[in-house]
Amino acid sequence: MDTVQDATHQPGTEEKPKAVTPPSSATTDKSAKSARPAVGSSAGAKTKTVESEKPVDPVDKIRRGIIWSLVGGFLATNFLMFLRFFLPRTLFEPSTVFRVGFPSDFGIGVETKFQQMYRVWVVRNAERMFVIYARCTHLGCTPDWKPAENKFKCPCHGSGYTSEGINFEGPAPRPMDRAHVEIDPEGQILVDTSKLYKSPKGERSEFNDAGSYLHV
Repeated sequence: MDTVQDATHQPGTEEKPKAVTPPSSATTDKSAKSARPAVGSSAGAKTKTVESEKPVDPVDKIRRGIIWSLVGGFLATNFLMFLRFFLPRTLFEPSTVFRVGFPSDFGIGVETKFQQMYRVWVVRNAERMFVIYARCTHLGCTPDWKPAENKFKCPCHGSGYTSEGINFEGPAPRPMDRAHVEIDPEGQILVDTSKLYKSPKGERSEFNDAGSYLHV
């Protein structure tokens, strides 16, 4: 039995190593694909999010701010105009009745300090005081007092008046009107421009009526 040898292994012969078969290209591609992160995986989503976020351009931000400011201003203006439509349109004018001071506060001549607020001049001569309403009888302009020429001169069409408001040159048809004056309980001069005294040409003058002047 010792002489019986394995038929598969004969003495004097060597076993040849088995050749290793290299992986096919299909197997390599499949492994590479499996190594890539899936689109829906957390790694892929993170990469996609980082790439899609871009910094805001400061110029675009300023431009948007300007546009919104213009739109807001336009809307606010139209809203205010809409409200103004429902508000009463009134003119705030000074009172027609006011005090100008005591008779002793005025010297002989023309006082012009009330022209700006009340449109009047206070005039005093040797016998009386009166208040001239500063309105040209031609077209209603406000004349200027010219102390160097001792006259009122209308800047619109050149009408001229004496220091007592009597017309003597230009297109003015009559003297300037005079406001109602009286002494109040405190002794001050009370003027009422809602009541005027006139002296039309060829008609009776109201300059001597009670209330058109004060005795001094």
